[in-house]
Amino acid sequence: MALSTRSVQIHIKSNGNAFHKLWKSNPHQVPSLTPTNIHNCQINEGDVGNVGYGKECVIKTITQDIDEEKNSVTFKGLEGDLMELYKTFVAHVQVDIHGPDSIVTWTVEYEKLDPNVPDPDTLMDFYKKVTKDIETHHLQN
Repeated sequence: MALSTRSVQIHIKSNGNAFHKLWKSNPHQVPSLTPTNIHNCQINEGDVGNVGYGKECVIKTITQDIDEEKNSVTFKGLEGDLMELYKTFVAHVQVDIHGPDSIVTWTVEYEKLDPNVPDPDTLMDFYKKVTKDIETHHLQN
């Protein structure tokens, strides 16, 4: 099967640099900012900040790339529920800062294990919710 891509852009009014830094250096804090969407995040190996649908879903990732110039972080799926559906699963989160407003772009590259596997459209909704929860937290603090 061929590699496919899905993307979603979310406009935020909170600090774009803080959003990028959260995913780059403190992903273990994300569950406290969006507890209805992410229940747990554990750092199993390596150092934080370095490269190295309706049911609960588990995925083990590795930070594959951090691009400070583009304010982006790339996570590669290694194992877990999503890897039972996709041969390849890579998620990119990039923040484009435009003055007081920013645009967060989530891009997923994936290769299905089977043609009957759905595209990860529900994950795009998930990324929107997570982004808005984080924005709300940042605006309150």
